[in-house]
Amino acid sequence: MQTFDFEPDDTMPGSPLPLILLAGAIPAGEATPDGVMARLESNGWQGSWVYTVFDYWHYHVEGHEVLACIAGRATVGFGGDGGAEVAMQPGDVVIIPAGVGHKRLSGDSSFRVVGAYPPGQTGAITRAGAVSVAEAARQIADLPLPQTDPVSGKAPGVVAAWRK
Repeated sequence: MQTFDFEPDDTMPGSPLPLILLAGAIPAGEATPDGVMARLESNGWQGSWVYTVFDYWHYHVEGHEVLACIAGRATVGFGGDGGAEVAMQPGDVVIIPAGVGHKRLSGDSSFRVVGAYPPGQTGAITRAGAVSVAEAARQIADLPLPQTDPVSGKAPGVVAAWRK
């Protein structure tokens, strides 16, 4: 497990919670769309989908997000320009706290992830700079923390890093 911290900037609120990277968390043979969706849902995360990561800076104010790579390879940026760049391949998982910007920086055309959210939360897209950072931070402050680790199902599992 590796964590990254992201402060607010002029266009995105960042988060006091760290982004969590779990390289190789899902064995490559199990990193299938249906298998990963079923795993995340059985571990208490919902609203799952399969797609890529958008190629523009965006974040979420209505939910924390898990992304599990199931195909291809890409470099995904987190935290805005000058933030972290993470090379993702099948089996890699990132757990992104609401407010942390992310964007696909490069990658092959087969790159796909499964995304999901804690119960009652959504992945509504907020583009960097679309709303005031202060307003976004106010909305995010009301979000409950997830109760379970999306990969293992343990309570709290790796999201214990969010309960300092």
